[in-house]
Amino acid sequence: MSNHFKALILDQNGDEYTREVKTIDKSFLKHGDVTIKVNYSDLNFKDGMILKNGGRLVKEFPHIPGIDFSGIVLESENPKFKQGNEVILTGFRVGEVFYGGYSQVAKVNGEFLVKKPKNLTSKQAMILGTAGFTSLMSAFAIKSREDILLGEKVNNVLVTGATGGVGSVAVIALNKMGYNVTAVTGKDSKADYLKSLGAKTVVNRSEFDKDPRLIDKGLWDGVVDTVGGKILANAIVQTNSNGIIAVCGNASTNELNTNVIPFMLRGIKMLGMDSANCSIKRREFIWGEAANVIDFTLLEKSIQTVSLEELIDTYPKILKGEISGRVLVDLNK
Repeated sequence: MSNHFKALILDQNGDEYTREVKTIDKSFLKHGDVTIKVNYSDLNFKDGMILKNGGRLVKEFPHIPGIDFSGIVLESENPKFKQGNEVILTGFRVGEVFYGGYSQVAKVNGEFLVKKPKNLTSKQAMILGTAGFTSLMSAFAIKSREDILLGEKVNNVLVTGATGGVGSVAVIALNKMGYNVTAVTGKDSKADYLKSLGAKTVVNRSEFDKDPRLIDKGLWDGVVDTVGGKILANAIVQTNSNGIIAVCGNASTNELNTNVIPFMLRGIKMLGMDSANCSIKRREFIWGEAANVIDFTLLEKSIQTVSLEELIDTYPKILKGEISGRVLVDLNK
């Protein structure tokens, strides 16, 4: 590969931020011990915040954003990786503190990398990305009621913010695991789309966006919540005994006003999904299971593929809630 390649450069001048696709060389890359030819990246909500104004996450400019990528190792000073290895990276503050995946070549710490499973393509890995990885973490957290806690079988699962990148993949995975999925959305026009992903029932978010009772009728064995606030508070009081709630987003608000009664009377477990910093061992398990619980033929129907140049015009839409499904960034486009 040529020593020169394209990258999306985010820069700051006072209160002004610029985004421009530039041609750079390897000397621009200053972090890590493994150099990768990037094939694919993606667009997450966090990427949108960073592209807008650094999202209060980027401290040094100019900067290469992109919190996820997949590709092939070009050079390695890390004994765990060698030239030709196919790898996946999500999290570890890459794209924030460290240069990220919106570049045809990336250089990162090898301790952040996972070798791509053989049953998963590089493209499929980024169709999932951080959003899909978080969805799978959440789905397996709910499944742990059966596998680890030795509880009763999971039957009914609620997914909030179901048309988003995390929610939509969660619907697919949970349906594949054999659960009855109820999807919550504020977009009535997306009901058929959610049912095509595997949702058995679709309800409008207005049914949950109200002050919760102290405790309510138990309806859900598991919950994947991506929004927070009153919607999560109502999901908590409607969760069955020994139910598991996977908290993985704050699309509505960071706040949560709830009470201890459901936890005390029903033994509910609320688990936070920290996809950015989870262990490599856990990452290897999740990526290794991805192809078993995701119907990529189904998922690819809701994928929008963009180039680096097109990404500049696309990212504002994710901040406005105008994107359903996932945005794939093709670094060879």
